[in-house]
Amino acid sequence: MKRDEPHPGRELTLLAEGRIELLGRILRSSNATFLVQLSCGDDSAWAVYKPEAGERPLSDFEPGLSRRERAAYLPSEYLGWGIVPPTVIRADSPLGVGSLQWFIEGDMREHYFTLYADSPETHRVLSQIALFDCIANNTDRKSGHVLRGRDGRVWGIDHGLCFSPDFKLRTVIWDFAGRPIPGALLEDITPLAEAVPDEVAGLLDDAEIAALRRRVQRLLREGVLPVDRTGMRYPWPLV
Repeated sequence: MKRDEPHPGRELTLLAEGRIELLGRILRSSNATFLVQLSCGDDSAWAVYKPEAGERPLSDFEPGLSRRERAAYLPSEYLGWGIVPPTVIRADSPLGVGSLQWFIEGDMREHYFTLYADSPETHRVLSQIALFDCIANNTDRKSGHVLRGRDGRVWGIDHGLCFSPDFKLRTVIWDFAGRPIPGALLEDITPLAEAVPDEVAGLLDDAEIAALRRRVQRLLREGVLPVDRTGMRYPWPLV
């Protein structure tokens, strides 16, 4: 189920080549996260910068979460779903190597819970994000990690805690649990059951790649979104 052509070249050009200027720190983030301005000639835009040097040590994920941020963007594009904003890794950033993600402008009062309750037209893409999180094994899908841009488009952000080889799914998106996955989406993900795109594979280790393929194989075999029978698979805080 393809969405509109996801990202013209402007975003990736600015992210990959633009001059980076720190504007300020984004508060209430677990790791150091900054708003930056990208400039390339007369063109400019905002992005979210997460330097690896600002990561809080974790017991279950190795340093270098920017690789996972990029690794989430790539299959989103490979599948043609356009769920994750354009994301690159830059080594020439002000505070060292880290991820740069296109900043989504929108009403920050909106998030998954409000969209699900008040905007039924978003349910299709919200269920698609739920499926994406199962594929990526997202450990941290808070409600505030779902945004609606000014153009009405819905995005998922903050994928640093994805692709663990161990099952770690934690998400607030359980409203679609047990529902059949549309056939078009199953068709989209089928190639991932056999092979992962080379650029994605270059960001993950062998165990993570094998686990990703197994997750897709299980989704294809069962044909429904998983159910949390424990009632425990939620991130904290929820928003």
